[in-house]
Amino acid sequence: MKLVLHGYFRSGTSYRVRLALNWKGLAYETAVVNLVDGGQRAASYLARNPQGLVPALEADGRILTQSPAIIEWIEETWPERPLLPADPYQRARVRAFAAAIGCDIHPIQNLRVMKKLRADHGADQDGATAWARHWIETGFTALEVLAADAGGQGGFIFGDGPSLAEIYLLPQMFNARRFGVDLAAFPRLVAADEAARALPELAAAAPELQPDAV
Repeated sequence: MKLVLHGYFRSGTSYRVRLALNWKGLAYETAVVNLVDGGQRAASYLARNPQGLVPALEADGRILTQSPAIIEWIEETWPERPLLPADPYQRARVRAFAAAIGCDIHPIQNLRVMKKLRADHGADQDGATAWARHWIETGFTALEVLAADAGGQGGFIFGDGPSLAEIYLLPQMFNARRFGVDLAAFPRLVAADEAARALPELAAAAPELQPDAV
């Protein structure tokens, strides 16, 4: 199956999908959508994703959008090296951890929200950064508690290897560092981030290693 990932190197949602693809050992092409230059609003891209958001995954010409749906499709299509545990209760816990990032933390500090804060609400760059840092710290405070009794081993949050929790955590940790979050208060999250990024497959998905990194 030919896979083409339309995304941007610094996009957290694109990063999630790269992590999932890499962990499953899937080959894919990269098609750059430059969010800074407005590539997401180009007619050619809107034909793939009318929302004008990244990523979009092209699979033998068929288009999938929204990173949670894309990652679920990857998990269901290639169940080897699973990102979700077999136990239904644990699956729900992993999904909840991921959703806390994907639904509650990331959306309110992504690029278009930050631009809106500056353009329409008088925030300067420092104010926008403080906004992002506040919501990351608030979310991480809860995630640190959730991770404390998740039963992970070897630094991972759930189980003894990466799960959907790390797939969502790594991009958010990248953003936390960009926005100057003091991570000393979140040792469990730091440990999971380090354990996952020590794996070559996941390390290769890092934003700075992508062809469009600047």
